[in-house]
Amino acid sequence: MALLTNDARRFKFNVLTEICRQCYQSNLKEESVHAMAHNFVSLGGPRYRCCVYKEREILRQRVRLSMGYMANDAVEYNPRQIVQVIDAACDGCTIMKIRVTDNCRKCMTKSCLGACNFGALSMGQNRAHIDYDKCKECGMCAKACPYNAIVVTERPCYAHCPVGAISWDANNIAVIDEEKCINCGQCELACPFGAIEDISWVVQVIKGLKSGKKTFAIVAPSIQGQYEGASLGQIKKAVEMLGFEKCFEVATGADAIAYYEAKELEERIAEGKPMTTSCCTAFVNMQEKHFPQIYAENKSTLVTPMVALARKLKKEYPDYTIVFIGPCVAKKQEAMQEGSSVDYVLTFEELYAMMLANEIDPAKLEAIQNETPSNYGRNFAYSGGVAAAVAEALKEKNGVQVTAVLANGGKECYTQLQLMQRGKFTANILEGMGCMGGCIGGPATMQKPALVKGRMMKENMPNKGKTLMAAIEENSFADVDLEVVK
Repeated sequence: MALLTNDARRFKFNVLTEICRQCYQSNLKEESVHAMAHNFVSLGGPRYRCCVYKEREILRQRVRLSMGYMANDAVEYNPRQIVQVIDAACDGCTIMKIRVTDNCRKCMTKSCLGACNFGALSMGQNRAHIDYDKCKECGMCAKACPYNAIVVTERPCYAHCPVGAISWDANNIAVIDEEKCINCGQCELACPFGAIEDISWVVQVIKGLKSGKKTFAIVAPSIQGQYEGASLGQIKKAVEMLGFEKCFEVATGADAIAYYEAKELEERIAEGKPMTTSCCTAFVNMQEKHFPQIYAENKSTLVTPMVALARKLKKEYPDYTIVFIGPCVAKKQEAMQEGSSVDYVLTFEELYAMMLANEIDPAKLEAIQNETPSNYGRNFAYSGGVAAAVAEALKEKNGVQVTAVLANGGKECYTQLQLMQRGKFTANILEGMGCMGGCIGGPATMQKPALVKGRMMKENMPNKGKTLMAAIEENSFADVDLEVVK
């Protein structure tokens, strides 16, 4: 898989696969946490840390997360904070934000010294030096240097967090502010050392399947193209071979949400108010935590496609367990909210680990063809797809044209919400996607977004003539409550 080529992702994936294998074989026990760390990190193996014992502690914490525990066993259990720091792994980042490199020529103008207002710079024998007791990390010296000899280096987790939820403690270990965190997973995706990971429910799901509990899987539209050489129908077959009674496409829920969100948008346009989409959980979390007024007044009142389909299935099959499978870690948090109807969430990584543990290659299976949502619902997987589906619903209904802004990535989402808060947003609808490229760029995807999008477009070509209204008629949600629980 394309995104399992770096050591950090591969370590995580190897742990997940071994846990799945032992769980399917009923060999998974508490002491496995320590045994796996010793098995994965041998005395003669490659070193990425200072010593084998530190690496084993990191692996131990990684195994704990994979088994559904908190990474740090001294921390109170809090599963709602999905994204967590493996503190033993968080020590490889550059601690000093401003640094002088060997490019310093000790020039005559000494522009860096003149630019510093805090007396933090001095000229040494060979190059400039920074007194970090005085440095305020303003970066003016770096801007002034004609040789670019002074560099400003942000921690990747901090730089990629769109809501400022990352800081660090007295020991320079990253800390996540739970009051600000939207569980988007961008810090997890950015960390070069794999020190930030998401808690997993794969053990609970496998144990449920092995016990014979009736379980449905519902898969995100972005699952298309994630597994090499496998069509959507083949992937669904592989999912069912893992013990799920049936695999459904969340794209049917996306069709329904697009239809009803279009009706709601008409009302908002009449009121002169813009509307924000409800598809991306991280985007919704951002509104709720950082823009509460917009959340109350402008957000679509509808649930996500995941919850929409889960509610429909729970209404028809109340005794079944519903497991969502997608690229998003924020969905794990959403599944625990009131009214979600989703029991567990797995990622594409976790699903692939389950496949390997059972030696299932989806590319070699006979495809399942049991439902056909519209391409508009399937295109919720990438940036622009949600707004396009809502616009298509209005077009098919009465020809109404709408204007949309596509916020691609968490930082752009934040910027557009700021504009809306200041009354400077002029479009009818704001589509927010917390990950660059949309769900196909999520933190738990298996392939590069551009490749997945191309595969999706090619595979869905035969379905291009199907209208959104036709899909709604085939999979009616008329008797399902699709509003968010207040």
